[in-house]
Amino acid sequence: MTLPTVYGMAISGNCYKVQLLLALLDRPYRWVEVDSAHGGTRTPEFLARNPVGKVPVLELADGRILTESNAILCYLAEGSRYLPDDRWQRALVLQWLFFEQYSHEPYVAVARFICLMLDPDHPRRGELPRLL
Repeated sequence: MTLPTVYGMAISGNCYKVQLLLALLDRPYRWVEVDSAHGGTRTPEFLARNPVGKVPVLELADGRILTESNAILCYLAEGSRYLPDDRWQRALVLQWLFFEQYSHEPYVAVARFICLMLDPDHPRRGELPRLL
C-alpha cells in the first residue's frame, strides 16, 4: 500500500496543521521536507506538484494532488468528528478555518517567519511592530 505523501516544511504552521490532523486521525503518511526558505518550492519537480510554489502539498496514493492547508484539512477530516455532517456545525468549522487563515495567520506566520528565518539585521524586522 502506498501512503499519501505530505510535502512540507517542518517549521510551517500550515504544514503543522496537516501533520496534527493526520496524527489525530491516526493515519499513516510519508513526510517529504521541502526547504522553501532556500528555494525548495521553486524547483521544477516541486512546481510540477504545486505551480503556486507553496507548502503543504498532499499527494494521494493515486497521484492526485491537493494544495492549500485548509483544503487538505477538509479533505482529510471528511467523515470524521473533525468535520461534522451537520450543516451548521460544519459551517462553524469553516468559519474558524477562514478566520485562522485570513485574520490570524497573516500576522502570526509572518512574524514567526521574520523571527526564525531571517537574519537579525534583515530589513523586514521593521515589520514586527505592526504584526505583533
